[in-house]
Amino acid sequence: MIPIAKPLLGPEEVAAAAEAIQSGWVSQGPNVAKFERAFAEQVGASHACAVSNCTTALHLALLAVGVKPGDEVITVSHSFIATANAIRYCGAKPVFVDIQPDTYNLDPALLENALSTRTRAILCVHQMGMPCDLPAILEIASRHGLPVIEDAACGIGSEIRMGEDWERIGKPHGDVACFSFHPRKVVTTGEGGMLTTNNPDLDQRFRLLRQHYMSVPDTTRHASSQVIFEDYPELGFNYRMTDIQAAIGYEQLKRLPEIIGRRRELGSRYLLLLSEIPGLGLPHEPVWARSNWQSFCVRLPQGSDQRRVMQFMLDAGVATRRGIMCAHREPAYPFGTWSCEGGMDACGCGDGGCRKLWHSEEAQDQTLVLPLFHQLSFEQQNRVVAALAAALGE
Repeated sequence: MIPIAKPLLGPEEVAAAAEAIQSGWVSQGPNVAKFERAFAEQVGASHACAVSNCTTALHLALLAVGVKPGDEVITVSHSFIATANAIRYCGAKPVFVDIQPDTYNLDPALLENALSTRTRAILCVHQMGMPCDLPAILEIASRHGLPVIEDAACGIGSEIRMGEDWERIGKPHGDVACFSFHPRKVVTTGEGGMLTTNNPDLDQRFRLLRQHYMSVPDTTRHASSQVIFEDYPELGFNYRMTDIQAAIGYEQLKRLPEIIGRRRELGSRYLLLLSEIPGLGLPHEPVWARSNWQSFCVRLPQGSDQRRVMQFMLDAGVATRRGIMCAHREPAYPFGTWSCEGGMDACGCGDGGCRKLWHSEEAQDQTLVLPLFHQLSFEQQNRVVAALAAALGE
């Protein structure tokens, strides 16, 4: 069976985890601080704050920029449900806008129509590692005085051209960027997340919020020769990363150039091989973007049965995944927990689809994610392409 993804972990990560365990300090500690410094340097950010996963990173980012109950945050439905969930954790309402059908990212042309007096922030997504149109989003946000949070869960190693310069996703270009280290991502710590920012006040707030808003970190108390009593001036959370995870993450960052190079090689080869399949839609990489190819998504020919194609390929020993989900279609998001311009009657929600989110729904129903990971061999890649061609030609 060729899996959809496979983490690249070796003896270096094993040794790093063992060393952390043997040190006796296994919760958030010196390895977390070391990983944060390395990550900030890797992406070009002034600050990086490690947390337990990307969902908690998104939650803290929204809280830190001031999102509160009754606010609205503009985002996409076409993303893993955590993107929208983090908004609701704040008591706010996600306002979904549609995607561009070629990049599967938020369509900046739809942003201004989604604004209201309750809009507090914009949460854009670099879907599947493909950078979204940040310059257009940032220009609109700046005119309206809105903070921008980047859901860069899949984005480590991806690049975007800002003016004349190529810059890493996570610099950040908005106010905060949030990353995931889930095993399906380019680098992994098992579970884990990171927030990057150039704003020291935001970074300080992340660090307080992730540890129950404890006024004095436990690392400081343990290192002090004097007794220190901490206090807890605000409600916080237990969103910490462990030192074991951070030790693994530090080693993973060393592999990043090699991993990105291999994924781009495989991505280019997929584009070449799959171009021979009639009617198949291939990923679009804008001239101003360099994807890390965290996922490789194809659009099936018109009239294809997505589930049947996936089952055929599974029977042939190739795992796939359906296109990225749409949160507004899930039972957890009945109308009223999210907003769209003009209300339910105006956009057609409730009659089997949302006309305002047409491209998002089509992408979920008509696309397929193919196996792509560092260890994927050319022979295995040939098998994936052959299985897809056979499934479509059956």
